[in-house]
Amino acid sequence: MPEIDAARLSAALKDRYAKIDVVDTTGSTNADLRKAVDDGAADRTVLLAETQTAGVGRRARSWSSPKGAGLYLSVALRPSGVSFAALGSLSVVAGLAVRAAAAGLGVDAVLKWPNDVLIGGAKCAGILAEAVGGTGGTDPSIVLGIGLNVLPLGDVRPGPGGLPATSLAEHGATTTDRTDVAIALLSEFDDLERRWRYAAGDLTEAGLLGDYRAHCATLGQDVEVQLPDGTSLVGRAADIDASGQLQVDMAGGQRHTVFAGDVVHVRPA
Repeated sequence: MPEIDAARLSAALKDRYAKIDVVDTTGSTNADLRKAVDDGAADRTVLLAETQTAGVGRRARSWSSPKGAGLYLSVALRPSGVSFAALGSLSVVAGLAVRAAAAGLGVDAVLKWPNDVLIGGAKCAGILAEAVGGTGGTDPSIVLGIGLNVLPLGDVRPGPGGLPATSLAEHGATTTDRTDVAIALLSEFDDLERRWRYAAGDLTEAGLLGDYRAHCATLGQDVEVQLPDGTSLVGRAADIDASGQLQVDMAGGQRHTVFAGDVVHVRPA
């Protein structure tokens, strides 16, 4: 598989992003950009790696990033005017961007709350948003990481909920040229993130909440949600609110709002 063409990527996106770098290998693109933000990196700085040796997902889980098989990228953002509390909804924006990019390649993908993209019931992409700063009067910044499987990964252990891995290639993508896929993904993200930023992080105001609801496979299903404190709850995924939080209807009739957690054992309602 040809390496990502950094020159072609930068030329295609020069009016959208401040800086785009491609490296052969790194521990984690998110970790690299968190440090870069602390050192003053510009808004809309992008880093892609051919492979990662210490990729990290939600709840500090490690994940595989074999060389040449996917896109492993992070974007550093300084969204002035978006409150620290609203930064979490950027994962919704990223999910919609991945789904739209896949659709443009002829692949029908859906979203699994909070940060996965699925094709045919298997996971093809994961998203991790990490806030940087935003205390002591400083403007909040955020580093958004996306891992997207373009080519088959081989024998990969299923993630939380037992979801197997899949890729764009396995579902008939019109191209598996990773430079083209990166251009498509970053172009979609640029468009949606600008709408989100202009609306101060309000998904409804940005016109994105309805799109997420329409493409979220979690809604309407019976779910078990593993919460960050180690507890879990079981109910029916009823809605996504304007902050991107999942609302779960419990058996007793009460509605529980979940800001963060892993949806597992998802069953059709």
